[in-house]
Amino acid sequence: MKITRFEDLECLAPLDNMFFIYVLKSEKDHNLYIGFTRNLKKRLEEHNKGIVRSTKLRRPLRLIYYEACLSEKDALCRERYLKTAWGKRFIKNRLKNFLNYI
Repeated sequence: MKITRFEDLECLAPLDNMFFIYVLKSEKDHNLYIGFTRNLKKRLEEHNKGIVRSTKLRRPLRLIYYEACLSEKDALCRERYLKTAWGKRFIKNRLKNFLNYI
């Protein structure tokens, strides 16, 4: 199944027990932002409304990747990893075709 919009996620199993690591791409400066949340839909809205200080001046933002974990500790470790040089390399390799396309 191809998921292109957040609304498409609602058909998947219980999201209320999940912890999300996500990657946003700024449409303004084309840089990536990596974050963690319990409620992905709400957090995306906060980013695009300018509520999040670190991305306020980089709007609009587009969700380009996310992972879901059952454990908060696992999700936080994954977020920390994705923010490292190795993690950023992983994201760029994982999304190589997509990033070259846009």
